[in-house]
Amino acid sequence: MGEFGGIALIFIAVILFFFLISAIKIIPEYEKGVIFRLGRLVGVRGPGLFFVIPMLERMFRIDTRVITMDVPAQEVITRDNVTIRVNAVLYFLVIDPGKAVVNVMDYIRATMQIAQTTLRSVVGQFELDEMLSQREQINHRLQQIIDEQTEPWGIKVNIVEIKDVELPQSMQRAMAKQAEAEREKRAKIIHADGEFQASKRLAEAADVISREPVTLQLRYLQTLTEIAVEKNSTLVFPLPIDLIRPFIDRAYSGVQNDHYSEGGKKPNEPRTAAEPRRGLFDPMTGLPLE
Repeated sequence: MGEFGGIALIFIAVILFFFLISAIKIIPEYEKGVIFRLGRLVGVRGPGLFFVIPMLERMFRIDTRVITMDVPAQEVITRDNVTIRVNAVLYFLVIDPGKAVVNVMDYIRATMQIAQTTLRSVVGQFELDEMLSQREQINHRLQQIIDEQTEPWGIKVNIVEIKDVELPQSMQRAMAKQAEAEREKRAKIIHADGEFQASKRLAEAADVISREPVTLQLRYLQTLTEIAVEKNSTLVFPLPIDLIRPFIDRAYSGVQNDHYSEGGKKPNEPRTAAEPRRGLFDPMTGLPLE
């Protein structure tokens, strides 16, 4: 009996050791332990060290960190009948581990399926231009719908972002042509606006010059100065008569005075039609004045 009793004690000790080891549970900070006793949910524990009753209680570990999920590309027909491929990324976490275990068999796979169907449904309600220009609005709407559908599972969807939109090759070429036409349109508008502003300034300048003729003469001299600075070769320009008219009049008056002082007739003395003006010449043509 003594030998049999010793073996029994050793066997009981080994069973108690493994029983104790299986009863001790350590849950890290980023996990929760969902405890079932005889198939009934009794609570959520963790993080830290605690005990469960072997064979009577069962524990499921649930990760409470944010999970990043890539939603596979989905073929979607937009409201204006354009077929595109859209993929997205989903950020969610478990806020109620009990619901995540009790209410759904595989909450990660279920969330993936909800995200795919919601992505196709929401994107199909927009036209292509809206899809490209209203990305933030679509992301917000996706987040709201998916979050509402996963709330009974204890899931909180924080962010949904559309990653990429793939267009057909024909649509890409059409959009490229449209963008080029739009750029040309803006360039023509800017050029026309510049021409309009320039014409207004020229009209104002013409008005000033018409009131002050000397302004045109000063501008002419300024232009000659600028050309002389920029060019090294000799340039010949016609000189306007208006610029040298005062000098011509003064020279003509001097010639007349010299002629009268030499015995010619004064301007107020009568002159016959056949009598020429001796010694007087036109300063511009060099011909004698009759």
